[in-house]
Amino acid sequence: MSQRRAFLYTLAAGAGAVGLYRWRMGPLIERQLPPTVRIASFDTAGRSLGVSEVASIQKSDAEWKKQLAVDQYMMTRRADTELAFAGEFWRFHGDGLYRCVCCGTALFDSQTKFDSGTGWPSFSAPIAPENIGEERDMSWGMNRTEVHCRRCGAHLGHVFEDGPPPTGLRYCINSVCLTFVARQQ
Repeated sequence: MSQRRAFLYTLAAGAGAVGLYRWRMGPLIERQLPPTVRIASFDTAGRSLGVSEVASIQKSDAEWKKQLAVDQYMMTRRADTELAFAGEFWRFHGDGLYRCVCCGTALFDSQTKFDSGTGWPSFSAPIAPENIGEERDMSWGMNRTEVHCRRCGAHLGHVFEDGPPPTGLRYCINSVCLTFVARQQ
């Protein structure tokens, strides 16, 4: 192979690698949050403490990178998706609350968790509708509804209309976007 041809192949492979890296990184989520949001708070037993107006949490990309582990950053700030059947909570059945890994907002109660067979933690409803935001997601040629934390804008996963009664909804959430806090009576 000539040096010129080898150089062109190397150049093409390098451009492909950069393209693959940029594709894998996904777009930075730049959600415009209002200065304050209404959030429902819950105690360690899962009892509602009411809804209050709180400051939204807005940080720079550099601040999120500093706070979060790489996989947490990729899922919550770049809308990546963890592999099916690989996340910490897909088979986990503890009793408690699932909170946002970025800001600690209560998102789901374990009492609404069910086995969807999809390989991701699935919930039939959020702990409070105030705590979850939804947006249309047309990525990957699919028409889906993305769900995010209302307080900090963290991407959590998607909601589908194939869940169990009574809601008929399946909140398909990335484990890495959540922290679990065991219920304390």
